[in-house]
Amino acid sequence: MTREELEKKLSEREIPVTEGMLDQLEQYLSMIVSTNAVMNLTAITEEGAIREKHFYDSLLLYPYVKDAKTLIDVGTGAGFPGIPLQIVLPDCHVILMDATKKKCDFLRRVITELGCRNAEVLHGRAEELAHRGLRAEVVTARAVSELRILAELCVPLCKMKGRFIAMKGPMGHEELASAQKALQTVGARLKEETEEILPSGDTRVNLVFEKYKPTPKEYPRRYAEIKKKPL
Repeated sequence: MTREELEKKLSEREIPVTEGMLDQLEQYLSMIVSTNAVMNLTAITEEGAIREKHFYDSLLLYPYVKDAKTLIDVGTGAGFPGIPLQIVLPDCHVILMDATKKKCDFLRRVITELGCRNAEVLHGRAEELAHRGLRAEVVTARAVSELRILAELCVPLCKMKGRFIAMKGPMGHEELASAQKALQTVGARLKEETEEILPSGDTRVNLVFEKYKPTPKEYPRRYAEIKKKPL
């Protein structure tokens, strides 16, 4: 996918993007490629694939987050979907959360060089930060873990009536079916389930949940416990 093709695809989806925003995405792309040569940020290294499978894929969330004032991106890795969303939604306060310090250091360089003044990076684990009271209107997670585990990590970070968005591959529908107990336990219900086919043919399943009741105080548990015995 070229820059022009990305712009066209976003326009077709009514996702507003300016030339300046496209410039920021291109600068971000250059930083990913150069840094990936010395540090494992992403398995996707070809520029066109980064535009499609990282940038375009991330920005498909725009309709669900366009009115948000605060967003937490859990396990953001190289910054997806958080940084592309921050670029097109500069008034939204985006918190990029990751447990790997090297990735956090990279993200801090990115937001400085791109001039993303409303973004911040938190080095830490979701289950720890949730118990410290961190909350946002929208919580996103992409390629982090299976939904049963993800729900316990992410929903506690949502404000009441806030949204948790799980970005999944083709197994997203099956994960949703097996995560019903976990979702009910932490207080989330499905609002929307969409399936997208990227230009390359890859399938994406985006699951949008609403936090409809407070999460019990004992959740999230320690990660080792969550992983050993998912809800």
